Amino acid sequence: MHGGYVYRYSSDLKKREGEGKVGVDTIWVQPPGTPAVGLAYLDAFERTKEKFLLDAARDAGEALIQGQLRSGGWNASIEFAPEERAKHAYRTDLPRKKGRNWTTFDDDKSQSAMRFLMRLDKALEFKDDRVHEAITFALDSVLKAQFPNGGWPQGYQEFPDPAKYPVKPASYPESWPRKYPGGDYWVFYTFNDNAVADTIDMLLLAADVYSEPRYRAAALRAGDFIRLAQMPEPQPAWAQQYDFEMHPVWARKFEPPAISGGESQGIIAVLLRLYIETRDRKFLEPIPPALAYFRRSLLPDGRLARFYELRTNQPLYLTTQYELTADDGDLPTHYGFKVSSNLDQLAKQYDEAAKASPDQLAKLRQQRANRGQGVPSERAVRDVISALDERGAWVEAGRLRYHGKSDDTDRIIDSTTFIKNIGTLSRYLAGQRK
Repeated sequence: MHGGYVYRYSSDLKKREGEGKVGVDTIWVQPPGTPAVGLAYLDAFERTKEKFLLDAARDAGEALIQGQLRSGGWNASIEFAPEERAKHAYRTDLPRKKGRNWTTFDDDKSQSAMRFLMRLDKALEFKDDRVHEAITFALDSVLKAQFPNGGWPQGYQEFPDPAKYPVKPASYPESWPRKYPGGDYWVFYTFNDNAVADTIDMLLLAADVYSEPRYRAAALRAGDFIRLAQMPEPQPAWAQQYDFEMHPVWARKFEPPAISGGESQGIIAVLLRLYIETRDRKFLEPIPPALAYFRRSLLPDGRLARFYELRTNQPLYLTTQYELTADDGDLPTHYGFKVSSNLDQLAKQYDEAAKASPDQLAKLRQQRANRGQGVPSERAVRDVISALDERGAWVEAGRLRYHGKSDDTDRIIDSTTFIKNIGTLSRYLAGQRK
């Protein structure tokens, strides 16, 4: 509805959900919502040149324009019902004294919308004024929201005053609260849920699409923030979240101040990405001590703890009552307190990048750009086609997560499946035309 999409639908389309049960006047931004589906249409158009695919992408783009906030970006969902819509500060509506205006970088929400809109802008040859204005406004807001040290908050509704945020390296606090203190954690510097990684990727794409050096410069400043945020010995890695003194700090009630085995591995991957992009070895320097530290910190089962206590390096967990503990016997099930180790893969990638010549680095950049573009087999294509129902929908066994245990839905339409399948078909068609 309204040109946008949610995560899952009942097979008869009467029930819908994103991260929660929604009605027909709500669309979802967070992937695999509207931007992700829009990108699937756009990729398919670029491979096949079928105009109806571009039209579908434009509809998704218009839906996002209708949900752009005055702060410049997007939140998790977009409301179209008048009563609900009035609670938000959408740019296309008349200004209101009150209205939710929080742009968020959490879970690739604003970044995914921006990646799609800039790709759409390019596909439309920068001739659609509404699309072009929306994405340039969004990109400008991201630059204004960047702190002087190169970091971003998880969300913002106004831009920081540079004089209030001095640039300083990360350090250990003298003490920290063992009980969750609450507060507006989302205004602090954050790495949570790959927010910085997604923003850097988005800005590098923007620099490529628009040949605008400001976007590349902002991405590289974020790389400098990563370097500043690396904790000193004996734990030369990264926390999920830092306060304005650059001390690790609580985020949600199950995310204590700690070194993160999860986010840190993602940060190492970002540093490698920045080195391959720039050939500036300053982005490689933090990696060897971080890898060595995490190898010393592996759990007996070969995994990493999501959280390691500051200074002591004791793995930290929380009970189902959200009390800190060193015991992993009573963990909440909604969150991963232990994560897989990718240290061997990251070490291999580091060695490959560190030894690569300029030509080899260029090849690595091209490999990244071509990722996911291979031609699928005929068997894979036949399987996708045979799975279509008489309407042309991919219906599969599944349940709706947020409609309650009594809901009897057992057949669903899933946006993730749609995105995957339309990619398979369009890549195959493109391969046949070569």
